[in-house]
Amino acid sequence: MKKEAIILLNMGGPNNLSEVEMFLKNMFADKNILTMKSNLLRKFVGGLIVFNRTESSQEIYRQLGGKSPLVGHTKNLVAKLQERVGENVLVDFAMRYTPPFADEVIERINKANVDKIYLIPLYPQYSTTTTKSSLEDFEEQYHASEGSALMVEIKHFFENESYNKAIIERVKEKMGEDAYRDFDIIFSAHGLPQKIVDAGDVYEKHINRHVEILKEKLKEESMNFHEVHLAYQSKVGPMAWLKPSLEDKLKSVRNRGVIIFPLAFTIDNSETDYELEIEYREVAEELGFKEYRVCRCPNDSELFVDALCEIYEKMR
Repeated sequence: MKKEAIILLNMGGPNNLSEVEMFLKNMFADKNILTMKSNLLRKFVGGLIVFNRTESSQEIYRQLGGKSPLVGHTKNLVAKLQERVGENVLVDFAMRYTPPFADEVIERINKANVDKIYLIPLYPQYSTTTTKSSLEDFEEQYHASEGSALMVEIKHFFENESYNKAIIERVKEKMGEDAYRDFDIIFSAHGLPQKIVDAGDVYEKHINRHVEILKEKLKEESMNFHEVHLAYQSKVGPMAWLKPSLEDKLKSVRNRGVIIFPLAFTIDNSETDYELEIEYREVAEELGFKEYRVCRCPNDSELFVDALCEIYEKMR
């Protein structure tokens, strides 16, 4: 019997404090992250960033229990998806910057004599810095392994109905019985340097389209927030990034109640559990917000599993 595999791809996160330096080294060695043409220059700049950020990054993960929450959530998601699709389909995951790396997963695929591989990057919107990087990495390593399975890939899924229901469900969970009109909602997407967008990356276009879809969903559900906003988080360095920043947006909205949904992530990680929950909470408190709430990512929710099953069936 022919066997298929669904491989979920993500950036990864440190499994322990000793992996923080590895995570940063691999990220800033990625030609899709540091886009200069010179490998030597990339290595030099990447090395400086790693040197300057390792200690502070370790402190962040120390506050999160010594590791990223991303891998644990992903394992739970894989287990649920495996149960749903049955034993004739191998479900696994590969990370870009930390274990399990693609080569480890490819070894398992080759041992299982898989005929067809479905690659699903866990990024709802396409970007060269995330989707392209993960797909390229896996495909290059699979071809190097001389595997013969056919590979099918998906590049974005922000329009998927079940996925957007999963987002709405997370917002409802965080709102509880409170009145929507007392809150503004900010869809916070991970930032991107403007020069990457100017070079043709469609990420910003996908983000804008996704927000419009979610605005319609909120209306359909009578979730009538005071206002709906888009902002970008996680800017680093002096160069221009997508605007508005989340900090600037918090300064401009009505400081009564605000709820944040992390739009570019499917799985909780340091940018949600630390940056949004801790750092930006401090900003909101300084600005005098009465309520500041951060929604969970879909993680291993049943609706997200539904979405992945639908994506897989559509790819077949």
